[in-house]
Amino acid sequence: MIVSIEGNTYIITQEKLQLVEFIYKLKTDYGKFENSNIIVNLFSLKELDNNDLLEFLQLSNAHRENKHSFVIVTTNRSINEIDEKLIVVPTLQEAKDIIEMEEIERDLGF
Repeated sequence: MIVSIEGNTYIITQEKLQLVEFIYKLKTDYGKFENSNIIVNLFSLKELDNNDLLEFLQLSNAHRENKHSFVIVTTNRSINEIDEKLIVVPTLQEAKDIIEMEEIERDLGF
């Protein structure tokens, strides 16, 4: 797991861990990230299905309830196949754009 920080956003990249190990590590270290926006970068995963993405749903929901963004980056799934409660985009730039839009919405009280 590689962690980098850009402003108020943590970019957490899955590199060598299996998905189950990655999710466990993410939940274990969550206290470090809980007051920031999170981008989970899964670009290196070749095999990824909707059930894999649903493993992030509980964490995503809790994080968003605390008024922070949680975005997953992967190109392995069609947007139409993904649970609408998750925010999944194909590039890091799109993830950053989503976070910027959500921060503006929060500032405006939406």
